Amino acid sequence: MNLSDFDYDLPEELIAQHPPATRGGSRLMVLDRQRQTIEHCGFDDLTRFIVPGDLLVVNDTKVVAARVEGKKPTGGKVSVLFLEEAEGGATCLISGKGIRPQTTVILPGGIEAQIVGRDRETGSGAWRVSVRFPEGLFDYLETWGMPPLPPYIKRTDGWDPAADRDRYQTIYARDPGSVAAPTAGLHLTEEMTRRIREGGAHVAAVTLHVGIGTFLPIRTDLIEDHRMHAERYRIPPETARAIVGAKERGGRVIAVGTTTTRALEGAAAQQGNPTGDAKNRIEPGSGVTSLFITPGFRFAMVDALVTNFHLPRSTLLVLVSAFAGHRLIMDAYREAVRERYRFFSYGDAMLIL
Repeated sequence: MNLSDFDYDLPEELIAQHPPATRGGSRLMVLDRQRQTIEHCGFDDLTRFIVPGDLLVVNDTKVVAARVEGKKPTGGKVSVLFLEEAEGGATCLISGKGIRPQTTVILPGGIEAQIVGRDRETGSGAWRVSVRFPEGLFDYLETWGMPPLPPYIKRTDGWDPAADRDRYQTIYARDPGSVAAPTAGLHLTEEMTRRIREGGAHVAAVTLHVGIGTFLPIRTDLIEDHRMHAERYRIPPETARAIVGAKERGGRVIAVGTTTTRALEGAAAQQGNPTGDAKNRIEPGSGVTSLFITPGFRFAMVDALVTNFHLPRSTLLVLVSAFAGHRLIMDAYREAVRERYRFFSYGDAMLIL
C-alpha cells in the first residue's frame, strides 16, 4: 500500500496539548470490526465491553525523563533527547543550530558531551555522543531530565514538568526504559482496573521499551519498504500463563496499546507460532522486535485493542489499520475529526473489538 493511503486532514486545534482534567476523563470511540459500526462513549465505559474471562494486557514500561536542555560553548541552545546508552556515551536526537560532529554540548550539571557523528546503524537521524555520567545515565536524567513530550505539544500557556511527570506516565509503570509513553495506558485508573478484576476479567503486563522505532516517521512511498528500528520487550512467565489461560477458556486478549500489541505479536512471530489458532501459546522471555504490522498481517495473540488516535502516515496508524481494516479506520478518523475528538498522546481513545 502507498503511504498516501494513510493520510487524513487534522485541524491543528484538535491536537491535545494537555491531558484531560482527570485521568480516565477522555472520550472512547468503539469500533466493531464484524458489524462495521462506530459508537461514541466515555473512557469509563471501557469496563462494560470487557467480560468475564477476558485478559487485559498492559505495557508496564516506565518513561524516562529523557529530554534535557543544553547549550553550546557559544551560548546557543540545544535540546537533547537521550534514546539509549551506547559504548562510551549515548545515542540522541539533537536539535539546535550548527549541530555537527565535534560540536560540544554543555548539559545541566556541568556535564560536557561531544557529538561524534550520526548513528549509521539505524538510519534514524540520531547522533552518537561521547559523554560520561558519574552516577549513570538514568540517575542523571532522574535529576536533570524533563518528560520527553512529543514535538506536536506546543503550549502557549507555559509548561508544568511536575504535572507531566505524573500524567505522561501510566499508573502501573515499573521498568524504566522508554523515551515516549505507551499512551493508550495513560487513560487507565486504579478504580477501572479494580472494576475489571471484580467483574471476572484479568489484568497482566508485558514490557516493551518505547524507542525511536515507535515514532520514527515512514519515509518511503510504499509502506512495505519501511524498516522498523528494534525495540526491547519482555514477556513475564505469569503473563504467558495468563494468555494461555484466556485462550483456553475462550476469553479475549485485549491489548492496551500498539506497543503491547507489538510485544505480543513480535514474540509470537519469533517463536514460530502459527497464526489464527485460538490454542496458540506464547513463551515467556526477553528479546527485541522490529516487527512492522501492516494490512494483511494475521494476528496470533491480540483479539481486541485499546489505542489512541495516531499521526497521519505513521507506523501506528498502519498497525491499527491492519487490525481494524483500512476502510473502517479511515472512516473512523474522519468521524473523529467531525466529532471533535482530541488527538495524539494526551488525546482521546479508541477500542477496536
